[in-house]
Amino acid sequence: MNRQWRITPHDAPLVEQLIRSSGLAPVVAQLLVSRGVYSSEDATAFMDTKLTNLRDPQELPGVPKATRILLDAIEQRTPIVIYGDYDADGMTGSAILVNGLRLLGADVSYHVPNRLEEGYGLNEDAIRKLVSRGKKLIVSVDCGIGSVGCANLCRELGATLIITDHHQIGEQLPDAEAIVHPRLPGTNYPFGELCGAGVAFKLAWALCQAKCGQKKVTPPMKRYLMQSLALAAIGTIADVVPLVDENRVIVNHGLKTLQREPLPGLWELMKRTQLDQVSELTTENVAFSLAPRLNAAGRLGQAQLGIELMTIEAGERAGMLAEYIDGLNATRDTLQRSVQLAAQKQAKEEFDIEGDAALVLNGVGWHAGVIGVVAGRLAEKYAKPVIIISMDNAGKADAVGSGRVGGTGVNLYEALCECENRLVRFGGHPAAGGITIREADIEAFRGDFCEAVARQWTDQDITPSIQIDAEAPLGQLNLHIMNQIETLAPFGAGNPRPILMGRGVELAEPAKKMGGGERHLSVQLKQGDRVIRGVAFGASDWCDPLNECDGPIEIAYRPVINEYRGYRSVEVQLVDWRKQATPVQAR
Repeated sequence: MNRQWRITPHDAPLVEQLIRSSGLAPVVAQLLVSRGVYSSEDATAFMDTKLTNLRDPQELPGVPKATRILLDAIEQRTPIVIYGDYDADGMTGSAILVNGLRLLGADVSYHVPNRLEEGYGLNEDAIRKLVSRGKKLIVSVDCGIGSVGCANLCRELGATLIITDHHQIGEQLPDAEAIVHPRLPGTNYPFGELCGAGVAFKLAWALCQAKCGQKKVTPPMKRYLMQSLALAAIGTIADVVPLVDENRVIVNHGLKTLQREPLPGLWELMKRTQLDQVSELTTENVAFSLAPRLNAAGRLGQAQLGIELMTIEAGERAGMLAEYIDGLNATRDTLQRSVQLAAQKQAKEEFDIEGDAALVLNGVGWHAGVIGVVAGRLAEKYAKPVIIISMDNAGKADAVGSGRVGGTGVNLYEALCECENRLVRFGGHPAAGGITIREADIEAFRGDFCEAVARQWTDQDITPSIQIDAEAPLGQLNLHIMNQIETLAPFGAGNPRPILMGRGVELAEPAKKMGGGERHLSVQLKQGDRVIRGVAFGASDWCDPLNECDGPIEIAYRPVINEYRGYRSVEVQLVDWRKQATPVQAR
């Protein structure tokens, strides 16, 4: 399904006024206006993210009570266990609290469930085991807000439970001793989009202040908090929460600390991903290098090693952990490619990719730890919701599936609700979800799900689209302009890296496939006298159509700075392309 290109309308007088008052390049002024920034004063505020813009941690709902409980536990040497989620957000948030409680002298350990055996969040078996081992205080990170039964179990067993979370709150709150959550009912915290690690950071900050008896903390605590800000930045980027308000501050300063003074284990991982050589860390560095490696540990059932990596002292063990986690990512990548190739083959051979409203693909033994990533990749590729289902090798256990909608605007959770009678259980939110299903019901579910999605396409007039910020000739792109564009960073959800459009573009030479397995595309693009390199990740199937296209094309692209061996150059990342329908008029 082809995406529509939607160009953001601009108020020309506002853009001109901003150009005159700020001295910014026209394309940068357009980008700011499209983000609701209309004056040079607002532009300065948008681009200058100060640490003082972070709200006092005591304002976060639940923090004062959780702080008192934890300080008492530290004083009394009560055994504390941090119970984290197995994704990068949960791991970084857990590491923040483990490191902080150790610094404050607590008796602290951590537990993270095995994704493949225990599943998401708090579970009763794990709680019983922890309590039997003498753990008196359980602190959840990035999970727990829906764990009503587990909270009741903690009370039965005489264990204290503190929940720190940021996920959707259900009809009933767990009966925990304290709940730290930015959207806690009955409270009015002004920013509800902190991730799990962001919530953990606020609690850690409050603990340090309380321990010092004032807002100004000791130098060791300040160093710890800045390194925790780096962990929170990784969690914020990995969890794809909006990079606005406090998240923008966390990521901006966290990236700087991550580059200047990373934790020993992260430094070892950065060396293995060559991030130790870049002149400036970006959100893309984290999103495509660090976060996938941490997530790989969780997807393959070894998230505890990710937490250990971020809580370990410098030494041989740190290097060994980084090496092993880097290897896990390679294993995850191999598994993911295998499942993706099989799923794509099934889609092409057995289904109408263009005509079907959604795709439900299933295979025996597809690794449950990667099916969500594959669903996301194919949802973006085919511009429609995709559910990938892994069936049990022996055919005895129920099948499990994971779904994504990409940028389609379809509400996956609503579509799953319409198919509830076909499912053993399901959960999720509008953009992503998981299901458990009996193998015999897959075919009927496929039909019902496609019909439910088709009704959304029709009733809500949903059209897959690409939002383009501005039209910008390739000749405008130089390092000076790019440095101005980079002042709009950090880029991510809520503040995406700009997508620009170019018309009348030709290939300076034939497009080529590149990368491991020839999965990616490299192309030299020519517009007028300017030739610039373009890349398209995971889009090697564009190679032949591009080379066979006669006449000029139009491109949607993200401009980026490529850094290689100390040399910086401007290149573009292709988002989409199409044959130009009408010639570009000379100006």
